[in-house]
Amino acid sequence: MTLSMPIAKAAAIMNEGGVIAYPTEGVFGFGCLPDSQEAVERILAIKGRSIAAGLILIAANIEQLQGWVILPDGVDAQQLECTLEKPVSWLLPAAPEVPYWIRGAHKTVAIRLTAHPVARALCIAAGSPLVSTSANESGRPPARNLHVLRRLFGERIDYFVPGETGTGGASEIRDLSSGKILRPGAA
Repeated sequence: MTLSMPIAKAAAIMNEGGVIAYPTEGVFGFGCLPDSQEAVERILAIKGRSIAAGLILIAANIEQLQGWVILPDGVDAQQLECTLEKPVSWLLPAAPEVPYWIRGAHKTVAIRLTAHPVARALCIAAGSPLVSTSANESGRPPARNLHVLRRLFGERIDYFVPGETGTGGASEIRDLSSGKILRPGAA
């Protein structure tokens, strides 16, 4: 099976409100379309995570984030791009219409312009940014391979996208306005 078939299948599942697991820059992630409240709530229940924490959105390009974040004057996409070796998620002001299930108790949304080829292809195929949160129960280490992921989460996930994770580990989270690092990335 070529990579494009799993990508197309995963995009179709997400467009129908499903939840997938997929490789990212550092770990496997759980994902769905951010405008699907039911899918987001499923991910939060699988993880045992509070909705108040907010979620990261990944995108293939800055255009996919229109309507989700407000890009401050003078900031361009190049500043926000990450690499496989050093994934960085940025906190940006949330657009007024961003639902609570994405931003949580915050006035910001964490975003990452993904450098991972599978994650990027998923965003393009779905025509949307994706929710991206580590594939784990809160407080446990995230899964780094499909075998472990399937064993731990089995039928709770609608589709497991094949592929390899990068070596970057969890993304660093930075506040764009202050430059402050809120969560260090993996060393």
